[in-house]
Amino acid sequence: MSLTSEHHLAPSTVRGYQTDLRLFSEYLTDARYGWAAECEAQLGLGVHPVPICHEWNTIAHLNDYEGRPEARPFTREELQRFLDYADEQVERAVKAKRKGALAAYRDATLFKVMYGWGLRRTETSKLDLADWGRNPAAPEFGRYGMLHVRYGKAVRGQPPWRRNVPSVMGWAVEAVADYVENIRPRFGCVDHPALWVTERGGRVRPAEINTRFVAYRDALGLPKELSPHSARHSYVTHLPEDGVDRRFIQEAVGHRCDISTAIYTHISGDFMNMALRKALAPALDGRTD
Repeated sequence: MSLTSEHHLAPSTVRGYQTDLRLFSEYLTDARYGWAAECEAQLGLGVHPVPICHEWNTIAHLNDYEGRPEARPFTREELQRFLDYADEQVERAVKAKRKGALAAYRDATLFKVMYGWGLRRTETSKLDLADWGRNPAAPEFGRYGMLHVRYGKAVRGQPPWRRNVPSVMGWAVEAVADYVENIRPRFGCVDHPALWVTERGGRVRPAEINTRFVAYRDALGLPKELSPHSARHSYVTHLPEDGVDRRFIQEAVGHRCDISTAIYTHISGDFMNMALRKALAPALDGRTD
């Protein structure tokens, strides 16, 4: 079946497969290696490998961004509703005296960390306690001033991309500090390195993060376009609105080029209007009627 007919695959994924096929077929047909001549000698005249990937049957790379166009960040109001709902699940479990209060508290904190440090789902699940460290430039955050992400998204054929993410949101630091110091020890996994542990002593997996996220999103009636990755999009969108330099954000989220950060950024209409009024102010202040 043609790769281009597999509509559930992202264009970048299809192109990656096609590139692998192209490189392999070019190797087989390269006269320097003698495979074509060997095939003719062994299989008969006219039987030899030929290139199968051409311009007319492969996907061209025409756009900088090939992700789903409906993907977007949370609005600030949506994000607040989501995080408040996650906190409410803890209170409900405690009041009902049922199991799951610890897991609900862990997950509420996990979502705050995803947003507060602009993390991907897999990066979040693989965090260890030892990944937190001090930042001399922000001593007020103590041992949570810097987060070392060891399992960042890798380039094909390369190891995971490591990066350090400085803490910038004080409320998120308070949340993770409270979880580590007061909640996580109650799981009874003192010797486990993972930041997010389960009640059975394992590490929370990406699929479990997705399941809890979808449950909260749907319970609130939020758009289904929102996914765990929307928290990362929100980080990249909200920080520029708060005046944070885009170069800082690019380094924090591990983008290798500025255009990737620009693609993630979805500046809100309110911010655009505010910026417009700020730009027009000098001209309007000097106007005489």
